[in-house]
Amino acid sequence: MFGFFKSKSKSGSKKEITFNYESIAVDMHSHILPGIDDGAQTVEESVALVKKMMALGIRKIIATPHIMVDFYRNNAQTIGDALAILKAELKNQQIDIEVEAAAEHFFDETFEPRIDKKELMIIGDNYVLFEFSFINLPPNYIPVVQKLITLGYKPILAHPERYPYMTMDQYKMLHSWGCDFQLNTISLTGYYGKEVKATAESLIDNHLIDYIASDMHHLRHAAALNDALRTTYIEKLLFDYPLKNIMLLGVESKLRDQELKLNSVKNGL
Repeated sequence: MFGFFKSKSKSGSKKEITFNYESIAVDMHSHILPGIDDGAQTVEESVALVKKMMALGIRKIIATPHIMVDFYRNNAQTIGDALAILKAELKNQQIDIEVEAAAEHFFDETFEPRIDKKELMIIGDNYVLFEFSFINLPPNYIPVVQKLITLGYKPILAHPERYPYMTMDQYKMLHSWGCDFQLNTISLTGYYGKEVKATAESLIDNHLIDYIASDMHHLRHAAALNDALRTTYIEKLLFDYPLKNIMLLGVESKLRDQELKLNSVKNGL
């Protein structure tokens, strides 16, 4: 059970990795669907990323392609078609993993109208993953987030550590309203720079992180996801922190787990 042992370091060498992400089970932010945003461009690339994630203990993947008016004008049709292509190839290669699709909604001028028209691509039980601009905070973010909550949605802000203009007081206020935060695991490696790493650690120290995810786009992210397992803060998140990822494990995955347990019992008799 390699998911439950902490890592040890050897003098003069990289920290040995002796656990993975199986305790969270679900990666709920990734760009693995082929050819519809800045993530995987072909189904072959998609499958390669899925294999990497599975090797690190992930049992369910929720693909969240961008919906962004200026660049990626995805909708239920384009996302559904890309998901079907990936699932068909996984079945063809006999790769057994549950894959679903939602979206990462960019907080642009189309975001609130999508809410009003009920055109959001949601995760599970009304969870809405969204992101801010990396340049400035949307002036209407307070009423829009409040609208999401009033309408029964459960907002999740993607990678809060990557917004350099936000203060810890703003994070705490937004979180206190009922907006969950999803950390990019690879931020803890310094992948996006020292400042992002420091903000990520501070958010964890302030108990503001609810989910972690890969935000997987390509194989460099897969390598960084593995490297993150050497960080002290990943140990804190995986062993001492009430992450919510497991709540997104679907019925299909739960039934598969039960079947595996039954088979293990039978084989042990």
